[in-house]
Amino acid sequence: MFKLLGGLKDYLKWQDIVIDCAIFRLHNVFTTVLLLSCSLIITASQYVGNPIQCIVSGLPTHVVNTFCWISSTFTMPDAFRRQVGREVAHPGIANDFNDESAQKYYTYYQWVCFVLFFQGIACYTPKFLWEAFEGGLMRTLVMGMHVGIYKENEKNAKKKVLLEYLMKHVKRHNLYAIRYWACECLCLINVLLQLYFMNLFFDGEFLSYGLRVMNFSETAQEDRVDPMVYIFPRVTKCIFHKYGASGSIQKHDSLCILPLNIVNEKTYIFIWFWFMILATLLTILIVYRILMISLPKFRPRILHSKNRGIPIEICEAITRKVDLGDWWILLMLGTNMDPLIYREVISELAKKIETNASNQQ
Repeated sequence: MFKLLGGLKDYLKWQDIVIDCAIFRLHNVFTTVLLLSCSLIITASQYVGNPIQCIVSGLPTHVVNTFCWISSTFTMPDAFRRQVGREVAHPGIANDFNDESAQKYYTYYQWVCFVLFFQGIACYTPKFLWEAFEGGLMRTLVMGMHVGIYKENEKNAKKKVLLEYLMKHVKRHNLYAIRYWACECLCLINVLLQLYFMNLFFDGEFLSYGLRVMNFSETAQEDRVDPMVYIFPRVTKCIFHKYGASGSIQKHDSLCILPLNIVNEKTYIFIWFWFMILATLLTILIVYRILMISLPKFRPRILHSKNRGIPIEICEAITRKVDLGDWWILLMLGTNMDPLIYREVISELAKKIETNASNQQ
């Protein structure tokens, strides 16, 4: 298991050049690793251990186990509210199983490991798209200047190259910024769609899952229905039919224990809370981006916050002379470059832009 999960550590390695924001990385990196780790754990539990054990008399146990695993098992939802040990043998297990309309079938547990894997791939997609769009531009512009220890002539040469690029490509970075913000929007869309489809996957029980778990301890004992046991039952029933010696059809009713659901219920309660937190953070991020785009007066303050050593007047002067995409490039450079070198670059860039503007008048 350690070797399986150890292969995911490369996704969490430190980035020396940052091309996105922290919330974007939480969605694309941490959530991807989380979902793939859960998929590996459940896969190991499902195919290495015994995911189901059925109790039946008169039949080979392994045959019934295999049949119930590949077909489906069921519970009686009304029986979850009955007293265990007196009215029912286990939560959701009653003897009125002939009432087929009252049965709740469970088939999703076979697919959990695969669904988690594809969820992880979906979370990685915005990162894959953005890296393809970005094309290493930020690393090229930084040119190693995220480390402040440089010889003066080497530092000046790199600053000159960077300034020449910025002056030559002014007002040409809007598409760069739009693509990045589109990938951030894609993250929010992905999380909302995953919440919707997970709710469908669990028959409409997932969206309220975490809230019901939190309210479970506050509910009166006689009214309690453990939501984790209701969605991920540990004991279910299974019907196996066979022909008897005279050719008549015989029905065998068996109890099936699903130890894998112990892992599933803990996995999905964590996923519920994480996806709710992630959806909230991404919504706040998108609102922040909308305000940043629609209210230009806030951009100089945002740029100033990246490096307090740059006077707000310089930030305001640069912001007035460049487009939104150029401003975003400068903001990301401030995240990656050494603060002293970045301050020098911004100051010299402001002078060059002002000089060009004066010459054009």
